Amino acid sequence: MFKNFDLKSIEVNGVNINYRIGGKGYPLLLLHGYPQSHILWREMAPLFAKNYTVVCSDLRGYGDSDKPKSDKKHFTYSKKNMAKDQYELMKKLGFDKFCLVGHDRGGRVAHRMAIDYPDSITKISVLDIVPTSHVFENTNAILARRYYHWFFLIQPYPYPETLIGNDPEYYIKSKLQMWGSNSNYLTDDIIKEYIRCFSPEAIHASCEDYRAGANIDLIHHKEDFDKKIICPLLVLWGKTGTVEELYKPIKVWKEWANNVEGHSINCGHFLPEEKPLETYEAIINFLNK
Repeated sequence: MFKNFDLKSIEVNGVNINYRIGGKGYPLLLLHGYPQSHILWREMAPLFAKNYTVVCSDLRGYGDSDKPKSDKKHFTYSKKNMAKDQYELMKKLGFDKFCLVGHDRGGRVAHRMAIDYPDSITKISVLDIVPTSHVFENTNAILARRYYHWFFLIQPYPYPETLIGNDPEYYIKSKLQMWGSNSNYLTDDIIKEYIRCFSPEAIHASCEDYRAGANIDLIHHKEDFDKKIICPLLVLWGKTGTVEELYKPIKVWKEWANNVEGHSINCGHFLPEEKPLETYEAIINFLNK
């Protein structure tokens, strides 16, 4: 994986962030989602690297990045704080302006980055999400079944950590299989890598990520609702997934951004793994406009 990419770690915002970097050209940051790591981008990153300097990082709490102890208000894993990690990462690498793509939780961090650092983000794409507050404000029985983990992971420590920790391999396999349209993209080595990274510390950190999403992130959303995403935004989602069934993504994102376009791709939740070429083509066409 990631031929001609260098694997590195750097301290930013008080934590060590694990990342890969490769390619040449204008900088592009790729952010993964739950319950994964930067290897989500293994098929797409080399394609982007033909024309872009590509950075694929592990979010704090995930992969081989640090998993710091959280606080009672969950600010440690707020999207505002996780966004600061990634912004400082790009600054330390010498990139004052860059494009940004985020899938799942990485998309929520990317959303926050576009609000907090508008002068640095030139184009942004979010994959298979609508804003966090919109999800909570429009919860129904279908969402509760499909995204039950949103409500499970936010329960007080150590309830979800204890249950998941009893059989983390079973849990992570069930998650990966539940959200994809099929499991053909999940080879044994990729599953093993995701399981390797799903340590007790990562389980707790990811719970804190979701606890922040149900608490402090909503406060920040409310405070900053009038701060629209000013750079062009591309929204992509899986045609067979929950976002397609429950929401009108373009309409929703137009409440949060000034310049929105996008469409579905014929797959489930994991666009970069299930349909890497189609997802790449959609994003590269957007970036090259």
